[in-house]
Amino acid sequence: MQLAADPAAWAALATLVVMEVVLGIDNLIFISILTNKLPESQQSSARRIGIGLALILRLALLGTVAYIVHLTQPVVELFGHAFSWRDIILIAGGLFLLWKATKEIHHNVDPDPDEEGDAKPATIGYSAAIVQILLLDLVFSIDSIITAVGMTDHVEIMVVAVLVAVAVMLLAADPLSRFIAANPTVVMLALGFLIMIGMTLIAEGFGAHVPKGYVYTAMAFSAGIEVLNILGRRARKAKSVAKSAAKSAAKRADGTAAGRGTAGSPVA
Repeated sequence: MQLAADPAAWAALATLVVMEVVLGIDNLIFISILTNKLPESQQSSARRIGIGLALILRLALLGTVAYIVHLTQPVVELFGHAFSWRDIILIAGGLFLLWKATKEIHHNVDPDPDEEGDAKPATIGYSAAIVQILLLDLVFSIDSIITAVGMTDHVEIMVVAVLVAVAVMLLAADPLSRFIAANPTVVMLALGFLIMIGMTLIAEGFGAHVPKGYVYTAMAFSAGIEVLNILGRRARKAKSVAKSAAKSAAKRADGTAAGRGTAGSPVA
């Protein structure tokens, strides 16, 4: 009740919700691309399981928030630079994203994957998809919780923010996946986002802070340009369909007129 009556708590909650939703975009893009590789009957359930695991993982980590904070303490030093467990996890997650996105880009760029003996179409099993989603959930969850700890001391506010963010992810998962599947160029753009996110995680792991605002502004700008391209393609397609329909109607009209002319001519 004291928190509910505190305006500062509401401000912290609103800030955390926005932050969790924005950070969830990274996770959601990866889940969408990964689950679209599954059979259509398994895609929706895999997305829900993946997002549900993200919720359980984040709530479990919030229960050990005092331990999570200590992950920022240096544990090893290499080449004159001290690395904490958080740094190691971010670097590993970034490398995984780079590997996964590069692999998917290769399969999208290769026009005839079946013709090469050592190149096969990108496929993935249901269990493998869930495991990969869980690994990325871990990376993004630790990063978001450590960020949240720096914004508020109240675990209750963090829990509410996580619940709201995961609810938004559940609502947006299926529409986003359908949109990505229906627009092949968006797949390449999303994979480019994953590469940028992976490089950001690696940079953060090596101690080079990259302001998230720059990253998400670049993503929003690129997405806006792609939306304009999609609208342009749809407009050209609609115009082409209208022209084809008009030509077909004109041909039918000419054929009808020719038939009437033939029927009305005198017989020799």
